[in-house]
Amino acid sequence: MRLLLTRSLTDCESLARRLDGIGVQSLSEPLLNIVFTAGPPLDLDGVSGLLMTSANGVRAFCRRSVNRTLPVYAVGDASARMAVEAGFENVRSASGDVEALATLVCREADPDEGMLLHIAGTRVAGDLTGNLASRGYACRRQVLYDAVPSDGLSCNTATAIQSSELDGVLLYSPRTATLFIDLVRQAGLDPHMRDVAAYCLSGNVADRCRQLTWRNLRIAPIPEESELIALIEEDTGGER
Repeated sequence: MRLLLTRSLTDCESLARRLDGIGVQSLSEPLLNIVFTAGPPLDLDGVSGLLMTSANGVRAFCRRSVNRTLPVYAVGDASARMAVEAGFENVRSASGDVEALATLVCREADPDEGMLLHIAGTRVAGDLTGNLASRGYACRRQVLYDAVPSDGLSCNTATAIQSSELDGVLLYSPRTATLFIDLVRQAGLDPHMRDVAAYCLSGNVADRCRQLTWRNLRIAPIPEESELIALIEEDTGGER
């Protein structure tokens, strides 16, 4: 099996290693280029916890602060894992989406302890700060990076699609799903997607993918990368 990876470059590299471990080949096509915002060290006065909705949020925070003692409430296991690797001492994972993260915060954080700081990009999925504010939490969103979309598919990816060398595409967000579809159509490759499976992190991602005809739409039961990999293992029959 050979799969196309569409995450940012750093995330593609780590995902490729995980897939290689189960005998799956991959080709990287980062659809978003992560650009971190430069600036002085962050003002964390009054902040009691950090809300991380992506691994890039963790990376962005670490570029602007040496603080690793604040509790981290992460949307999923990948973000939580990145926070642990970065040296944070108190990390909790919602293992889900932003609604699951809000639920985790309400269960484990005291709204009277201080401000929750959401480390985010210029575009966010859902309204996490608004959700928590409605439940009595003081929240502030700090934009520390931008995800700049690609303006075209690479020659390697276009050739792989046209030559039927891909078995599937991994798509992690509605934004990247829409961008991928747009780039495929721009290259005139949409008829070739009938032979390719879409592996979608969530139902919202799959909804965007329905704009094309695929061989199959596979949706992770929980929006976690490990669940996507489990689907892939299922489709390969566990063979190495």
